[in-house]
Amino acid sequence: MKIAWGITGAGHYLKDSFELFVELKRLQFDRVNITSFVSRAAQEVTRVYGLFQHLRTVSPGGYMEEIILETEQGWSYPKTGRFSRGVYDALFISPATSNSVAKIAHGIADSLVTNAAAHALKAGIVVFILPVDIEGRVESPVPYFINRELCIQCRECAQACPNDAIDEQIDYLRCNGCGLCKDVCRSDAIIGGSVNLAVREIDKNNVKALLKQSGLTVLNDPTELKDALWAMV
Repeated sequence: MKIAWGITGAGHYLKDSFELFVELKRLQFDRVNITSFVSRAAQEVTRVYGLFQHLRTVSPGGYMEEIILETEQGWSYPKTGRFSRGVYDALFISPATSNSVAKIAHGIADSLVTNAAAHALKAGIVVFILPVDIEGRVESPVPYFINRELCIQCRECAQACPNDAIDEQIDYLRCNGCGLCKDVCRSDAIIGGSVNLAVREIDKNNVKALLKQSGLTVLNDPTELKDALWAMV
């Protein structure tokens, strides 16, 4: 069984998706090959959430088990040509940002993951998408940030950071989500949390447009993602 996992730049459902693919690989390691297709935004977001360095637990390397980074693929995304040859049994895009959903809904294929989706659908490979914005409101996790009302300006967090990512706030383009800053903070000023966001009407409509596409299945939550993954094996 050969599965492709497309990761976009969403934080919501990211950890859930990662844990499900890790579990699938652990339980079916001799039956399932998983290739991870990582968008430019996902390269940054997986680092911020401390997951990038663990992607090899899903895709350990070797043919059909690579971690394919958009930043290393140029503008023609040659590795997505595999979908045209029908070498994958399914493509799972999880989590899918509203931007990626909009592009796939309207046939735009100008990024690694949306290009993979276009090739897969043309080749008759089933595509599963877990959007982060479907309807209602979304409780989305946020990475570490500094609460300046609690901060005592001791600078121990900046000294502990291995990537020089901390000044007045945390530079997410440098942060790797290691949590060392939180560990050394004496005033509990470095915290994570979540934000509650309303789903825009345009994002709802783009998800509805996905539902009309043949060969594409929209998943509503990580439970449906798990069911779809296990149904494949």
